[in-house]
Amino acid sequence: MDRFDEINAFAAVADARSFTQGARRLSVSSAQVSKLVARLENRLGARLLNRTTRDVSLTDTGRAYLERARTLLEDFEALEGSVRDQSGPRGTLKISAPVSFGTNQLTPALLDFAAAYPEVSLDVSATDRMVNLVEEGFDVGVRIGVLADSSVIARKLAGVRVVTCASPDYLQAAGMPATPQDLAKHEAILDNNMHDPTVWQYGSPADPFEVRVHGRLRFGGADACVAAARRGLGITRTPAFAAVDDLRAGRLVPLMCAYESQLIHVHAVYPHARHLAAKVRAFVDFLAQRYAGEPEWHQGWGEAVRGG
Repeated sequence: MDRFDEINAFAAVADARSFTQGARRLSVSSAQVSKLVARLENRLGARLLNRTTRDVSLTDTGRAYLERARTLLEDFEALEGSVRDQSGPRGTLKISAPVSFGTNQLTPALLDFAAAYPEVSLDVSATDRMVNLVEEGFDVGVRIGVLADSSVIARKLAGVRVVTCASPDYLQAAGMPATPQDLAKHEAILDNNMHDPTVWQYGSPADPFEVRVHGRLRFGGADACVAAARRGLGITRTPAFAAVDDLRAGRLVPLMCAYESQLIHVHAVYPHARHLAAKVRAFVDFLAQRYAGEPEWHQGWGEAVRGG
């Protein structure tokens, strides 16, 4: 087990490129991780890591050793996992989820999952930051939009319409925009989580076009943008799940529905592994079943949203 601990510490540091982050991933002290890696290098008689004050990188020997070490670590994890999973999903499931979707949609699903699987403990972090699942020790993440990380496995859960909307009071005072181009004359409420908050895209996937908007209010999340629109402070463009309650109640009016044919997607993502833990498999399957069919957030706010 001493040798396993040394190899595990080395792999964690190599993945994180940091002794501090590697130790955090293993839930031990930096001093302990440093000691284990040094002991491994001394035993092998070779330097595996280059250390500077800012970075940690693999030597050529370390890179070759890590490739073989991963196989051993994965086999060991698969062996233990196969025994653990005989009694069903259990253990702590560490989940990363985006703030707005977590608040509006995911929390009820998490509570139902917790009730259905009493042997699984949930450790949920809500952030709109793109976390590194492996380096930060997450078992699974829920992500919305384009997936840029090819190091994870992704399972599509649901589609999300993007809706442009404003309050009746705002539209009465500022006028009803007839086309997306009219939005350039209106006060936009901008979401800084978008790639470019001032550019809103409309049209079909085959024939998209962009409209540049402007506004004095910028927020780092959909919930604040929806709240500002509800107060009559402008027009916002947001995922449907963030505005669905206000749309149903008439506090917000959907605009540009004929031009909103594009979908963004919700995915469950998890690191590659030879043996997928039962708790991860159960959670991903649970979400896939939960969001099967037409999503709840597309229902109940008018025929304009249907059929795109």
